[in-house]
Amino acid sequence: MLRFFKKHNYEGLLICVEGIDGSGKTTQIELLNSWLSQKGIDVILTQWNSSELISKTTKKAKKKNLLSGRTFSLLHAVDFADRLERTIKPALKAGFVVLADRYVYTAFARDVARNVDPKWVRNMYGFAIQPDLTFYFDVSPKDSLDRICANRQPSFYEAGMDMKLSNNPYKSYVLFQNRIVEEYKEMVDEFNLIQINALESIHSKQKFIRKKVAELLTKHNIKIELEAGEDE
Repeated sequence: MLRFFKKHNYEGLLICVEGIDGSGKTTQIELLNSWLSQKGIDVILTQWNSSELISKTTKKAKKKNLLSGRTFSLLHAVDFADRLERTIKPALKAGFVVLADRYVYTAFARDVARNVDPKWVRNMYGFAIQPDLTFYFDVSPKDSLDRICANRQPSFYEAGMDMKLSNNPYKSYVLFQNRIVEEYKEMVDEFNLIQINALESIHSKQKFIRKKVAELLTKHNIKIELEAGEDE
């Protein structure tokens, strides 16, 4: 656990976004990625559960609805470890800004919501690198569900149907995601997550994020200029 709670000494910076589905975090980190690239910053974006080594296996297991809480946790830990060694660490060593769409906090929230022991989960990810900045997009499960259902239906595991909280997938979604939100809110102070109201406009959220990121870059002697009004 010591490594995760210590600042890393890599030349690059690790910036993460967290939040339940429908919180708008992916939109925001993609906008940040484009903005940093336009500013001439070496940047790379990595997403949760995207390792070529394990993601296909995880998807197949999910389709069969056979994953237990601990198995679910183990598969995602393997995925994360692979991306950490193959993508995140090499980029940080090369001085890149690494943007992570979900990080270990996703496991800390989701796995505990599935009744996996919190100490066990944290110990499993003890090898992780501590982020330099993490934004948590706070949205209610009801608002999250409304946003998701505008485009698709919640999946079996997304709705927490494996937890047997309700036979109704929509009700189950709200109940399960509420558990996850409760875990996230416990982590805000524990891990110094920067909480953002997910219901604010895309523009205002991005403006706030850019300001915080620019402040971080300045502290690390990376000069970046904000557009008019972005530094307010």
